[in-house]
Amino acid sequence: MGFYELLIVIYCLLSWFPMRQGGIVYDFAVVLDRLVGPYLNFFRRIIPPMGGIDFSPVVALIALSLAERLVFNIIL
Repeated sequence: MGFYELLIVIYCLLSWFPMRQGGIVYDFAVVLDRLVGPYLNFFRRIIPPMGGIDFSPVVALIALSLAERLVFNIIL
């Protein structure tokens, strides 16, 4: 699992927990949102939430994994 993939997973896990504004976890979540948010928003525009569940992180991880494999195959 690459670094960016790990950031997406941590971002998703943090979204399950309530956070108080001004706390250190909240600040960490804001930084993650600035890093991961634009990438996930691209997929959120394509795939709307179904039944209140956001599947865009799953699709984003799959797309990132496929792009990584493609780049490695081209290089090697």
